[in-house]
Amino acid sequence: MMATVQGGRGQGGQGRYALTESEHGHVWGVCAEVEGLFREPRRGTYELFGWVPDGTEVRGWVGCRVWLVPEDRTIDPWLLEDAESLGQRPRTDALLLTGKDDYMGPPEGHRAPVRLHDGYRWLGLCREFTRVLPEEQAAPSLVLRGLSPGDRLRQALATGTRRALDLDEAWLEIRDDSGEPLTERLLRPKVRAWRPSSRGPDLIDLELDEELDRPVPGYARPVWDRWLVRPPEAPGAWAGLDTRQREAWLELVRERGCRLEHQDRPAGQLYELDGRHITDEPSLFLALGEAVNGPGGYFGGCVAALADCLRGNFGYTAPATLLWRNFAPAREHLSHVLTAEGEPYDLIAVVLEVLAEGHMRVTFA
Repeated sequence: MMATVQGGRGQGGQGRYALTESEHGHVWGVCAEVEGLFREPRRGTYELFGWVPDGTEVRGWVGCRVWLVPEDRTIDPWLLEDAESLGQRPRTDALLLTGKDDYMGPPEGHRAPVRLHDGYRWLGLCREFTRVLPEEQAAPSLVLRGLSPGDRLRQALATGTRRALDLDEAWLEIRDDSGEPLTERLLRPKVRAWRPSSRGPDLIDLELDEELDRPVPGYARPVWDRWLVRPPEAPGAWAGLDTRQREAWLELVRERGCRLEHQDRPAGQLYELDGRHITDEPSLFLALGEAVNGPGGYFGGCVAALADCLRGNFGYTAPATLLWRNFAPAREHLSHVLTAEGEPYDLIAVVLEVLAEGHMRVTFA
């Protein structure tokens, strides 16, 4: 989907963003700044009544994925992403939890006990919950600052009709400062307003009547700032990040890695994995990606994706050998994790089995 954009790309961020029509790939315009890309996403709030924690109190950021598991197991668990605890409501036994609902959301009218876990440990139990509806707010617009408009956009703006200003379906394509594709967002933009830009002659600020489904939250901004300049040049640049930011790093690695063309190496390669910093699930797949494809490299972001990468087209040709250095941290942190339903399993054992099935022989040092 990434079209080759002529002019202004890869020059110190002057053309980081391109608005590209999805069907035929023509470029509406390119710019250096998008207002509305970096902001806090909408979050749902749950009030968990009769909250009883398993061990320590649940406060602050809780986890990338928190599963709500009905105690009676009559329905499937559902997911709350990037969950945060606001603590207990004063003078009540209720815990307030916020996060991003998955596409299914919670079942309507569920009024039975629910247990919560973060994929690593059980967090606690509530007798029932309710979802607090957020206040209605006007949808924020997306503003492309200093946009160099293409001929078709100039024509649409000159026409000025509602139909001409409806740009239908488009991709907001995002590249680093060297011009390499990084990620993208799908839009259905309509032009709300436009005006000459203070950023230069023949440039405009284009305001779109469109809210991003996946804005970049504040905690991920430093990760994006690093990647927008250039990909990492040394392995382990993510090692000092917390789990939340490692997840944001892995998302960019995944999206970039699935767009790059990989030249599969000959069979019989020896890859080395540095396991010193594998203390959570994102770090496991970041370390595997860098072992096979170098700094910032991608080789699966979950078990299923790892199995897919082992089939080829991601730099790997079977058979090969993986020398796993410093295996102890991964075994300590990821040998006792939980499925969505809360069943314990050994993630490291599963990964080693998948590697073996892909004819990647693993040795340890």
